[in-house]
Amino acid sequence: MSACKRLVCLVKQRRLWAPTRRNVSTWSPVGTAFNARPHKRQDFFEKSVGLFGVPELSSPEGFQAAAKTALRNTERLVGRACSSPAGVGTVECFDQLSDELCKVADLADFIKVAHPDPEYREAAEKTCIEIGTVVEKLNTNVELCQSLKKLLDDPKIVAQLDPDTRRVAELFMFDFEISGIHLDEKLVKAVGLHVKLLDLNNAFLIGSHTPNRIAKAAIPQHLHMHFGSEGSFIQVGGLHADSPDDLLREIAYRVYLYPNADLLDCLEELLRCRYKLAKLVGYKSYGHRALKGTMAKSPETVMSFLQLLTDKLSDRYHNLQLSAELPIPPVKPSDVFLNGFRGVLTRKWAIKGPSLYSPYLSLGGCMEGLNSLFSQLYGVSLMSEHPSAGEVWSEDVRKLAVVHETEGLLGHIYCDFFQRSDKPHQDCHFTIRGGRWCQDAGRYQLPVVVLMLSLPHPTKSAPTLLTPGMMENLFHEMGHAMHSMLGRTRYQHVTGTRCATDFAEVPSILMEYFATDYRVLSQFARHYQTGQIFYAVLDQIYHSKPQNRSTTEILKDMQQKFYGLPYTPNTAWQLRFSHLIGYGAKYYSYLMSRAVASMVWKQCFIQDPLNRSETILNTLRHSTKLQTKEHCLSRLTKTRN
Repeated sequence: MSACKRLVCLVKQRRLWAPTRRNVSTWSPVGTAFNARPHKRQDFFEKSVGLFGVPELSSPEGFQAAAKTALRNTERLVGRACSSPAGVGTVECFDQLSDELCKVADLADFIKVAHPDPEYREAAEKTCIEIGTVVEKLNTNVELCQSLKKLLDDPKIVAQLDPDTRRVAELFMFDFEISGIHLDEKLVKAVGLHVKLLDLNNAFLIGSHTPNRIAKAAIPQHLHMHFGSEGSFIQVGGLHADSPDDLLREIAYRVYLYPNADLLDCLEELLRCRYKLAKLVGYKSYGHRALKGTMAKSPETVMSFLQLLTDKLSDRYHNLQLSAELPIPPVKPSDVFLNGFRGVLTRKWAIKGPSLYSPYLSLGGCMEGLNSLFSQLYGVSLMSEHPSAGEVWSEDVRKLAVVHETEGLLGHIYCDFFQRSDKPHQDCHFTIRGGRWCQDAGRYQLPVVVLMLSLPHPTKSAPTLLTPGMMENLFHEMGHAMHSMLGRTRYQHVTGTRCATDFAEVPSILMEYFATDYRVLSQFARHYQTGQIFYAVLDQIYHSKPQNRSTTEILKDMQQKFYGLPYTPNTAWQLRFSHLIGYGAKYYSYLMSRAVASMVWKQCFIQDPLNRSETILNTLRHSTKLQTKEHCLSRLTKTRN
């Protein structure tokens, strides 16, 4: 039974008792925090603690100060790593060095796309480039590499390392190798390509989120309210895929995806530089370089996997056509492109309309459901906290403490859930600070993450109400957040989502199964009163050998082969494919992670999704043995005892 049909059944059952309920709020503090409209802070006389509690970040200029401190500490740690005797301390020093840079770079990476103040965004962008340049130079620092190589080349020292420390040391060495540390006279060229790619990556990422604009007179006046406004122009900053208005969706699709010549040139140059770098350091293509160290290992394995999925889904869709009582309704290519066949079919004839189910999926209700689920599975609770002055970048950001029933505070999640101008229309998870054991301080550094969604604001008469798709996305991103909270590793280099890319999506996709299980939904759903195969193939083709044709021509060809729908003229969807930066040659990871998550769900949870018995614990440990190599869910398996 589909998630939407389960919701319909649940709504009908709830209607039997709904009229007898008293008009009394029974939401938990977490549910109340997300269902209530935010109150404007009255902290005019309260000193700012800085973004995320970092004192320097009380102003945009603070990024420069934070970067200087990080670089000063980096220089000290590089000296220690190069001069200290080889051993566990060497690896700890490398991890601390990585942490010093990541704490500034990761924070800046988020602020440059999410902060409403352009001065903060500009300062964060400069910091990203500055820190990124230093990282690339460290990855080609011969003396630093030799200090690690000395450790790994000594069998006696290696034999004394625990498995975690040895694995982290090998991962740091892998970073040196793929950066071209072995190139000798060509090393300078490799560093130059790395630095150039930093600039290109940043330019493409910013451009992919920049709205396109069109004259107000070009679209019907009654649709103006759905878009941003800039003088005599309308700004289209997203696809509006969930809108029930066909004309609105089509206008958004054509305008938002209209080709930008400068951004096309940027993408072409980015792909050329990635290929040059890969060849320079000894790989057939950038895809081969990017996939070394993943579960898939090679582009050939990925393409075989994607072809297998395509064949199976084509057979299933054909059988659906033959067995359906009703003919599949006609749909626009843009609808399928935006939502996949499942989304189109669901919206067209499996759902009766959002008014039926959305009141049962208030944001606060869903957060309360997540809180209950995490409590039952992991012994973890979400607790709403009031941010200090200057700690958050927008007044509608909520702060959650993640607290374990026996071990106390595990970390913090900042929830940036609501729409605002200049905010990317993309659901994502950002690691601000990774968890690690701090040997000098004798304590654990707690992780900090941000979840960013683009949900409508609550109104005077109703809280934010979610569609099933929005709810599934919320569960997905919370899966990432809990992965970061529960992955309490000794080293931050492998904490939480910092694992093999094609495994990083497993915990988040596993959460989607919980989101569509009626036994989970029934605990919180109450009234307040596929296009991925195509994307993955396109990503692989872009990062294979040069094609001698434009990225748009490749898009058109792959869309026909793997979507079976015509390309819409004068559109360039690839320019909005921001995953090409963080997931270059690895977008298939969503599909491979879905396959692993499906296995975990069927073996561990399908009989009882709220059970954390010892039997399920053993099954989970056995079925996820691959991820223990990367320390991805060490905390998850621990807390299921």
